[in-house]
Amino acid sequence: MLNWPKRNDALGTVNRGNPCESGLCTLCQSDCRGRCETWMSALKGRKMLYPRDFGDITSGSRNIAPQGVGYHSLRVNGYAHDAEGLAEGLSDNADDCIFPNVVTETEFGNKSKIKSKIPLMTGALGSTTIAQKYWNSFAVGAALSGFPIVIGENVVGIDREATLENGKVVDAPELDRRIEIYKRYADDYGAIFIQLNVEDTRNGVAEYILDNYDEDVIIELKWGQGAKSIGGEIQVTSLEYAKFLANRGYVVDPDPTLERNQKAFKSGAIKSFARHSRLGGTEAASTEALREDFMESVEYLRSLGCKKISLKTGAYGMKGLAMALRFAADTELDLLTIDGAGGGTGMSPWNMMEHWGVPSLVLHSKAVEYADILAEQGIEVPDLSFGGGLAREDHIFKALALGAPYTKLVCMGRAPMVAGFLGSNIEGVLRPENKEQVNGNWDKLPKTVKKFGKTAEGIFAGWHDVAEQIGEAEMENIPLGAVAIYTLTDKLKAGLQQFMAGARKFNLSQIERSDLMSANRETEAETGIPYMTEALDDKAKEILKK
Repeated sequence: MLNWPKRNDALGTVNRGNPCESGLCTLCQSDCRGRCETWMSALKGRKMLYPRDFGDITSGSRNIAPQGVGYHSLRVNGYAHDAEGLAEGLSDNADDCIFPNVVTETEFGNKSKIKSKIPLMTGALGSTTIAQKYWNSFAVGAALSGFPIVIGENVVGIDREATLENGKVVDAPELDRRIEIYKRYADDYGAIFIQLNVEDTRNGVAEYILDNYDEDVIIELKWGQGAKSIGGEIQVTSLEYAKFLANRGYVVDPDPTLERNQKAFKSGAIKSFARHSRLGGTEAASTEALREDFMESVEYLRSLGCKKISLKTGAYGMKGLAMALRFAADTELDLLTIDGAGGGTGMSPWNMMEHWGVPSLVLHSKAVEYADILAEQGIEVPDLSFGGGLAREDHIFKALALGAPYTKLVCMGRAPMVAGFLGSNIEGVLRPENKEQVNGNWDKLPKTVKKFGKTAEGIFAGWHDVAEQIGEAEMENIPLGAVAIYTLTDKLKAGLQQFMAGARKFNLSQIERSDLMSANRETEAETGIPYMTEALDDKAKEILKK
């Protein structure tokens, strides 16, 4: 197993805990005082693209030819000439071919397109307490930044205020709250995904959504995720709430309805209960049976008036991947999100996270191979989103290039959440009257923050950009967690623009697999992307032989 260094001296960052390939700690704490690269980027924005202490240092790369297969073992190609995909009105002169002129807008969808200002979407933010507590920051930050957000599974089912009649939801306050907060600041960019799992389907969540919201809401069918191979879980520490969830039809472990477990809880032997979702597809004993069930589900949603449908699949093996691609193509879905092992979660069995499923790079590489097989048959491949341990701008470029021309978005889970935590903690200090509301964890600003400033305007590099977008008077209503997410997103956008400019690609549609090189032979064998010295080697030799 690769060991990632905890410190990056060039950027002046350090991980509190054990880092992983994404640059995040394996365990992100909401009260963290810093300072990993994502945490710092939520404050300093674009400045984190460059080594620290300019004028006093030089710096050198350490990621030259890493061992193992992962996104870290891909390198981005760069070219000495040309400029492709320039926007209308720009010419191929040096004054126009600058990285701020790179267009990072994307769109996805089948019959009609949904626009995003950056090729990014959140992971599923569902029934975990962390998603509920920081939703305002996550939703407003995504809306202001112009990218889609995903409301994950079970939000209705765990809501004690939700009303179900005959097993179907008729009032869903928490779901309504989440949708309305995002829509309050959204414009023509971005969208809201609503995930459906087994329990959501039984509870009539799709019917509720389609009765109450417009066609901009996307229904996402869920097969799985990269973090685990079973349904979603949350942990509860209230016996009464555990019994409520059991009565709602969830699997709760240990069973809170049993007298012996109630006694164990009251004596302190049991301190919490885990609520689990059910596995889907259990009635389909064959591929054809699953295909039929899937087709019926999609047809039913469309009969209700659903205009946009997506599918989220996890780190299953090749058969599961092929089914997801083929079924999504056959039903003309608007997006297929493929989440590889190596992603994150609010609660999953730890050793399952560590040892189950196909890692992101090889899963995504096979997805492209299978997509090509569909395309060769004249079958339209659905737009794809790649996820699983991705957090930086180099990850965005690599995922888009690896999946070209099919991949339109990159799914990020924990990275924007880190920014949301950080901004909320700062708001709890600067606006103490909001501390409880935003779930701030700090009583004072730590040194890692104070060195950048003592006011929101001074701390966040993106504060004035947000103020210009919505008006300074409105800033008092904007969670600082949202400002932090905007600041992080701006850094990701600028970094992506720089990678694209170096590859001479001024529009996302121009990115190709040839813009990548493998840093080791193992990666070359797994992905089919040539090793560094063989990438474009034939073109090089043509030059030498002329």
